[in-house]
Amino acid sequence: MSRGTMPQPGAWPGGSCGEKLAREAGAASPGPIRAAAREGGKAAAGGQLLAPLRCPAEHEEDMYRAADEIEKEKELLIHERGLSEPKLSVAPEMDIMDYCKKEWRGNTQKATCMKKGYEEVSQKFTSIRRVRGDNYCALRATLFQAMSQPAALPSWLQDPELTLLPEKLISKYSWIKQWQLGLKFEGKSEALVDKIKESLTLLRKKWAGLAELRTAEARQIACDELFTNEEEEYSLYEAVKFLMLHRAIELYDDKEKGKDVPFFSVLLFARDTSSDPGQLLRNHLNQVGHTGGLEQIEMFLLAYAVRHTIQVYRLSKYSTEEFITVYPTDPPRDWPVVTLIAEDDRHYNIPVRVCEETSL
Repeated sequence: MSRGTMPQPGAWPGGSCGEKLAREAGAASPGPIRAAAREGGKAAAGGQLLAPLRCPAEHEEDMYRAADEIEKEKELLIHERGLSEPKLSVAPEMDIMDYCKKEWRGNTQKATCMKKGYEEVSQKFTSIRRVRGDNYCALRATLFQAMSQPAALPSWLQDPELTLLPEKLISKYSWIKQWQLGLKFEGKSEALVDKIKESLTLLRKKWAGLAELRTAEARQIACDELFTNEEEEYSLYEAVKFLMLHRAIELYDDKEKGKDVPFFSVLLFARDTSSDPGQLLRNHLNQVGHTGGLEQIEMFLLAYAVRHTIQVYRLSKYSTEEFITVYPTDPPRDWPVVTLIAEDDRHYNIPVRVCEETSL
């Protein structure tokens, strides 16, 4: 992947998919912007040609498992030691191929596609951690991976102006008062500015605390604990959503002034449902955690908000150039990388334990 200027659509992972996005971005449909799958292509690892394999439509079900059973397992992660234990937002790790065999037992075309995708991922990672699916999973998986990495506190979190953003932006853009807090905070009378400021302060405090831990094991234990504290965990998501809105406002203002902007932001604001940051808030960000998660184009915005490159193994795109998708397409060199797995572009899990003979 080149590290120069933002590529034109044809240079995106999946090539012509960017052009398809550009054509469809102005349509009225509020659904996810997804690139069309291709027949054939190259594997991400080794450069060997793969036999063409199409994954069927996402609604095709594995005949050996009821859909409600699969969804229940994905969305309700209960600690193995008993129902009295708190829910885990991120389940303990398990062998990635054992997980695949458990989830995809049938021989449908989709099951075969998933198995081949997991086999490819297993060449890089030996284990997987399942993420609770409650319409926050993209935020949860990304933030968990970013905060659990052995790295210093990001410079953008050290900015003293960070906690002043809510008051500054809300005083300038009154429409931000339409912000809808997550379900965990419904019914509470706390002022919006105070709640967002509190969430940003918590994000900085928790990330800084993790960064100070000397060993990877200690950091992982502390991160696991943080993501079982629902009130704190969901406050972190409010902070990240606000940072996404902040970046969206910056990108929109730059675009309106004729400045160069990343190509994804052109697509983001070309949608009928998000022609400006106000619409983005009302029609998309407010729905996250309530009625929907992040759409594909919004994964780019998430990457810009937390300044991490998000690499996703999109298993439904196995054997196409979109099998590994990177958000953003051409990230700054100094951004850390987090890696996720998506079976259907709606739910994200976390691969862990990089194989000894490989590295990112």
